[in-house]
Amino acid sequence: MDIVLDPVEVRVLGALLEKEAATPEYYPLTLNALRAATNQKSNRHPVMTLDADDVAAAIQRLRERGLMREISGAGHRVRKYGHRLGEAFNFDRREQAVLCVLMLRGPQTVGEIRGRSERLYTFDDLAGVEAILNRLAERTPPLVVHLPRRAGEKEARWAHLLSGEVELPELPAPAAAAASPLAERVSRLEEELARLREEFEEFRGQF
Repeated sequence: MDIVLDPVEVRVLGALLEKEAATPEYYPLTLNALRAATNQKSNRHPVMTLDADDVAAAIQRLRERGLMREISGAGHRVRKYGHRLGEAFNFDRREQAVLCVLMLRGPQTVGEIRGRSERLYTFDDLAGVEAILNRLAERTPPLVVHLPRRAGEKEARWAHLLSGEVELPELPAPAAAAASPLAERVSRLEEELARLREEFEEFRGQF
């Protein structure tokens, strides 16, 4: 399935994935509960401030795409909502956990994904997380991408592709990147050497 979701749709689906795995006793969610989950200040990046109309509109768009379901009738006094990502993409629990963390918190390293997915699924090691990321990246179309490591970062990060290609921030200009302690020390030594040469030439001229 080839889809491109907007940030609100990604947040709504990510919140449903999280609550289904972390607090199944409260899943599916009412509109108010889903709005609260999308606007959480913890485990979210960026933090959003969505109103009920924003969430309701996203729900409608996702239902039209077959990615959400509405539950009402016997046993439910109010309408509740659940996701259909597992059915749409044939995900297992590991794939849902990894994708959920990326949807809620943006690009992350393998170690960050493993640590932040513990409430959803417990991976034994980093290799297990990498295996799932590679599986998601090899789907057609791919659902995640391995981002190039940026200057100053020790590890490369992964990002989801549910909203299309990931826009990378511009890298620092070469001059700014060169402003390291070693570069500054070399620059000072060169200046000092030039000053000593000038003094030597002046001293030699006096004799």
